[in-house]
Amino acid sequence: MTDRFAKTPEPPYYAVIFTNQLSEDDAGYAEMGEAMYTLALAQPGCLGAESTRDTTGLGITVSYWDNEDSIAKWKAEAKHLVAQKQGIERWYSHYELRVARVERAYSGPEGRSLR
Repeated sequence: MTDRFAKTPEPPYYAVIFTNQLSEDDAGYAEMGEAMYTLALAQPGCLGAESTRDTTGLGITVSYWDNEDSIAKWKAEAKHLVAQKQGIERWYSHYELRVARVERAYSGPEGRSLR
């Protein structure tokens, strides 16, 4: 179960929180999502990512980054730009994107390791 959690370093670092609602036309979305996940993890500065989607099509992906410059480079990456365009034009009926600086993090419940 814990292999689904990103392995992040000691804070501070950044989290990009992408919450979205899929539209009716989601053909090709899953394949693009997998490709973007793999591509993001290969980007300099990407520390990991976690993602989930419910049965209504609401999804949340959180990617973790070492600095804001790495986030900006990911946003401007050519293949990611193609995916963003398709998402806006076709796959998402709505989305919210938030960037946050992580100041504190811990895990648990086993041993509740404070970081």
